[in-house]
Amino acid sequence: MARAVWSGALSFGLVALPVQLFTATESHTIRFNQLQRGTSDRVRNKRVNERTGEEVPMEEIIKGFDMGDEYVVVEPGELDEIAPGQSKSMEITGFVDLDQVEQVFFDKTYYLAPKGKEYAKVYALLHSALAQANKIGIATVVMRNREYLVAVKAEGDVLALHTMHWADEVRDPHREIGSLPEETQVADKELQTAVQLVEALSIDWEPGEYHDTYQEKVLQLVEAKRTGQTVEKGEPPPRSTNVIDLMGALEASVERARSARKNGAETTEEATGGRSPAKLKQAAEKRQVRTVKEAAKPHGSELEGLTKAELYQRASDADIPGRSSMTREELIKALTGKSGRRGNRVS
Repeated sequence: MARAVWSGALSFGLVALPVQLFTATESHTIRFNQLQRGTSDRVRNKRVNERTGEEVPMEEIIKGFDMGDEYVVVEPGELDEIAPGQSKSMEITGFVDLDQVEQVFFDKTYYLAPKGKEYAKVYALLHSALAQANKIGIATVVMRNREYLVAVKAEGDVLALHTMHWADEVRDPHREIGSLPEETQVADKELQTAVQLVEALSIDWEPGEYHDTYQEKVLQLVEAKRTGQTVEKGEPPPRSTNVIDLMGALEASVERARSARKNGAETTEEATGGRSPAKLKQAAEKRQVRTVKEAAKPHGSELEGLTKAELYQRASDADIPGRSSMTREELIKALTGKSGRRGNRVS
């Protein structure tokens, strides 16, 4: 079970809702240790005096603010005295149309949950009201000695809380980026063809179909180097489109996209035999479960001797959901037909 990072009362008007806050995302970044070349010796970072080169113990380290010509020293106790206390309340001061808030203001996402079953009705009421009105609640909250601007939003069947950037933290693109076009004229025919390309490449949003292929390639690289094998290099980036050839590139892209979609539809029709997508999905899921179980059970003892990279490759071949966030033990359980703690997540 997830652990709450904050708990308190969410209030709107005279209504108060005791809630808990949970992180909504997690990172699957592969981390490497630093070693000295030619050895297996770890390299450690040390805090040293840049003038003497000697290591400085933690108790002798203080903070100083650079004023240009001098440092203003600030003691840890002085920072603690002015730091805002951990707030136990979060008051929605107003509701804003969701379409009015630019995406650049949103930072990190959390899930809000009622603190007890007795508060489910109030929770559901706020969720339904926000969803129907298409609005978000704006509030501030103090966590980890820092004040945050937040937005409470209905997402799916839960309330989500998004921390937001303050207005002075968002950069003006026209001031920061000198290469942005100014009032560039676009020919009507080019625009029409570009819209056709967008429509031809339009798809339904299925987040489960996307996963971190770079992470998989890193694991393959590590395993290949361990076993003395080679890894195929990535493809070079595509060349920039010449402005003179823009219209030709657009028209060719539209034709290719339409042809691919047509061929895909014909192939699907032949393969499905007219069965509905829902039935096809159910049948595919059943086949997947059978395939995983049949492939994994005979090799249960063998899995214990495999590295995590090898286990991950087998999980990828078996299309096991949630594999990118599993530990070595969870991969073994998933491959042997047992459910890991993240088995319901999508890779």
